[in-house]
Amino acid sequence: MLLKKLFRTLWHYKAQFISMVIMIALGVGVFLGFNIEWYSLDVSTREIYEATGFADFRIFSDSGFSEADLEKVLAIDGVEDATRYLSVNTAVKDDTDTIALTVSTNMKVSGIQLMEGEAYSDTDPEGIWLSDSYAAANGIHVGDSLTVSYKTITVSGKVKGLVKSSEYLICVPDETQMMPDYTSYGYAYISPVMLENAIPMLYRAVLGSSLYHQINVKSGLTKAQFVEKADKALGATRLILDKSETISWAEARGEVEEGITMGSILPVLFLAIAILTMVTTMHRITASEKTQIGTFKALGFKDRRILRHYSAYALIIGLMGSLLGIGIGYGLGRFILSPDGAMATYIDLPAWPLYAPAFTWIVIVLINVFLTVIGFLSVRKMLGGTAADALRPYVPKRVKHLWLEETKRFKSLSFSTKWNLRDCFRHKSRSFMTLFGIVGCMILLVGGMGMKDTMDSFLDTFYEQAINYRYRVNLDTENVSNEEAFALAEKLEGDWCAQRAVQIGDKGYSLEIYSITRDKVRFADADMKILTLSDDGAYICSRIARDFHLKAGDSITFSPYGGDEEITVPVIGVLDSMTKSIVMTAAFADRAGISYTVSTVFTDREDIPAGGSILNTQSKKSIMDSFDTFMDLMNKMIWLLVIAAIILGIVVLYNLGIMSYTERYREMATLKVVGFRDSRIGRLLIIQNMWLTVIGILIGIPAGVGVLQYLLTALASEYELKLVLGPATWLVSVLLTFGVSLAVGLMISRKNRTIDMVAALKTEE
Repeated sequence: MLLKKLFRTLWHYKAQFISMVIMIALGVGVFLGFNIEWYSLDVSTREIYEATGFADFRIFSDSGFSEADLEKVLAIDGVEDATRYLSVNTAVKDDTDTIALTVSTNMKVSGIQLMEGEAYSDTDPEGIWLSDSYAAANGIHVGDSLTVSYKTITVSGKVKGLVKSSEYLICVPDETQMMPDYTSYGYAYISPVMLENAIPMLYRAVLGSSLYHQINVKSGLTKAQFVEKADKALGATRLILDKSETISWAEARGEVEEGITMGSILPVLFLAIAILTMVTTMHRITASEKTQIGTFKALGFKDRRILRHYSAYALIIGLMGSLLGIGIGYGLGRFILSPDGAMATYIDLPAWPLYAPAFTWIVIVLINVFLTVIGFLSVRKMLGGTAADALRPYVPKRVKHLWLEETKRFKSLSFSTKWNLRDCFRHKSRSFMTLFGIVGCMILLVGGMGMKDTMDSFLDTFYEQAINYRYRVNLDTENVSNEEAFALAEKLEGDWCAQRAVQIGDKGYSLEIYSITRDKVRFADADMKILTLSDDGAYICSRIARDFHLKAGDSITFSPYGGDEEITVPVIGVLDSMTKSIVMTAAFADRAGISYTVSTVFTDREDIPAGGSILNTQSKKSIMDSFDTFMDLMNKMIWLLVIAAIILGIVVLYNLGIMSYTERYREMATLKVVGFRDSRIGRLLIIQNMWLTVIGILIGIPAGVGVLQYLLTALASEYELKLVLGPATWLVSVLLTFGVSLAVGLMISRKNRTIDMVAALKTEE
């Protein structure tokens, strides 16, 4: 009998039942989906790091490393393994593409994972193991021939395998390009034997050990410990970077950290709203069922059986919502981590399985336990006293007169205003939940669209205004003099830049020295305003300023790698930058006695000569094209947030509106009896909703801005973003919230036409 009663009651309260299931499903789905995203990415990246022997440290030298140098590094206490390593950008024959030609003398470190074709052989004289993503984008298959060139050296061979490499997990030429573009840039591994065969006999004696300018190391030492031991073992100070200073580690881990940050805010908001709504609604449903509960008690049903019966409502809602939410969560995870999606373009992983962290299942179980306990406690409260007491209808608690009601101002208010004010104070929990739902809706809308405004401003500043050139010409710094570079810049009517690796403390940064006479490169200050570089000192990026607590007027000391000298320069400004860098003009660098070699020329000219001291040319268009995928992913995420905010607003407001209608059923019946028209009663309901909406918007706007600012601060290690909110964001957020609230209010207000005045007024008050 009770089973039939269970289903009849569920049908009777179907609106509340469906809304609560949707709320729990949304809460669980968003919570699970966001955590699946970062955890799956974390597991998958760690797997490829482990499978390919991703190096913990990288030692660099302009003069190269010999086998003896490698043995010295391997002899360091705490070093697990090491390899001599070479990676150089080469031009693809008969094409404008660039391939990072890579050689590792020990494939247990900085190696590859085979996806298709033959296994790698370190003695193969003609095999090329090519990036499978580059191959797919350019129609290259196993067995095809490939020729690349570097200066006067040409390497030709057959593609024997398609591979993945953790060293190129995020395959971009440099930090100025945000997204990989496999149609124009990729990587390939060849054997040491093939590399030696490709070098003309004339150069072998000259080059000697300088083939390998890098040693990659696996070690559990800290960076400070390793640097000290490596410098002692090699007898000189070297440029040493740990894995956190590489793009493939820093950017991938940044995505994981970003996911953790996002997962700690938005899902918690959804879950909090879902659970609080459930608590309030279950209490109202059990209050409405008070007479039924009393009837069961009068018929002899034991309290524990009645408790089990009504607790089952909360359990069923929790289980159904959780099961639906699990499906939503995995769907959301697959949407973000689709093998064909934008994230797969950004991070080059072998596979995209979905994993959920263990704590998410514990949280979901605890949610169901908590909801069941809420249902249990709500019913137990109704079972207090005798059967006669339980049979009496639920009577809302009386509300005391407020001091406000005794004022002249209150007495001069209209009837509808007085009535709605009293109702808000009488049903504080419902009013609070309505307000909470509106605030949550505003936070999602302002946060989602505000992030788009912020990123649009960021991209506009850095890639539309700061990049004022059409081509970036990268020079061979080993074989070009500054005089030759100056002549090339003059011929191409361009500006130029020199870069040096420096360290501050134990961290590596880039020193960038610019000569800007033709306005080809611009810079943005901390307020994202374009400025002109001064010759009076150095500029630092916002991340250096934050990490070392520096500002304009202070001094900064850094050490160029490869020497023991320390250079101290005044800080005259803070820049927002794509790279962690110190920036100065060539005029200031010359006065400060800082040596440099020109590495890049920026120009609009198309008649760029090939070969010689020019390594490769990168167009602004290729950089900009790579952002399309990035913005596509961001736009999808923003649409998800907007849709989620609308669903959240509709479900919460409709559920609480139905609750409000039920609680005020007798009052509205009384109003109808004394002559109030349906339209006027409907306006009473809508007005209260609009009040709460206005208050919710006023709270939600600063709350949304605060949440967005927190996210930008948390993401500051990856990007230097300044919060920007456009007029459209304010307008759309407010109008959407008002629209949802008004639509729900109109739906609820129409129900007063069906009020049974006789039945409503027969109940005891």
